[in-house]
Amino acid sequence: MRILLFLATNFAVLLVAGVVLNLLGFNSFMAANGVDLNLNALLVFCAVFGFSGSLISLFLSKWMAKRSTGTRIIEQAANADEQWLLSTVAELAKEAGIGMPEVGIFPSQSSNAFATGWNRNAALVAVSAGLLQRFQRDEVRAVLAHEIGHVANGDMITLTLIQGVVNTFVLFFSRIIGHTVDRVIFKNNQGYGIGYWVTTIIAQIVLSILASMLVKWFSRWREYRADAAGASLAGNTAMIAALQRLQAEQGLPQDLPGELTAFGISEQLKDGAARLFSSHPPLEKRIAALQQAG
Repeated sequence: MRILLFLATNFAVLLVAGVVLNLLGFNSFMAANGVDLNLNALLVFCAVFGFSGSLISLFLSKWMAKRSTGTRIIEQAANADEQWLLSTVAELAKEAGIGMPEVGIFPSQSSNAFATGWNRNAALVAVSAGLLQRFQRDEVRAVLAHEIGHVANGDMITLTLIQGVVNTFVLFFSRIIGHTVDRVIFKNNQGYGIGYWVTTIIAQIVLSILASMLVKWFSRWREYRADAAGASLAGNTAMIAALQRLQAEQGLPQDLPGELTAFGISEQLKDGAARLFSSHPPLEKRIAALQQAG
């Protein structure tokens, strides 16, 4: 239902965008300048391609996460630690009002965890072997609560569909720019010339960079929400302690695959302008937010 509602909302956004462009006379303006382009058809075309990749990635996310990280799913607890892990996730999931996720451990000495899956009632929550070895149990519980918070908030679905909207508009506007340059500047009225292809590629690169900044901003915002959810489920003190433990290990390499970085508990610290492309806020800011919330 969440996916259907979000898709309906995004369809409405695209519909409104098409109507607004028509009301502003954008079609007439382009036609007057010799630019023959059907904006409604282009918008639909870009939406199909913009959402297809994002939705396919979402539906395959659990399978890809297991393969790329080597996550071993705990079907039946083999020891006390695995039994504690299963029971803790079950308790947190019940309290958060979601179905029991699959629980796994991935073979990494970095301190990390992630959650993924298209369905909040059939997600995957996994922790690294290193985190289990070095963190206290209340800290591990807080990390698990943070990941459960992501699932309960529907963050994987929301982030994926926002990426789909962004992809749509990047494709849409880059092609408008390329088409306009080809027709108006290069006076090419038959097919598409080199001006269209070069301009479209350059515009798509520039717009993709700007769009990525927007998606990363949303990703950082949802980390604060997941921290708040983790604090609600596991206690504010335990959540702060877990983030402080991560902060103490910040210099250690993080080896989550790129596509899972946004769904991990933390990422490598970036400096300067590179922080605009970070999927996570700095740990000191996340800790300060929890301390202020008290």
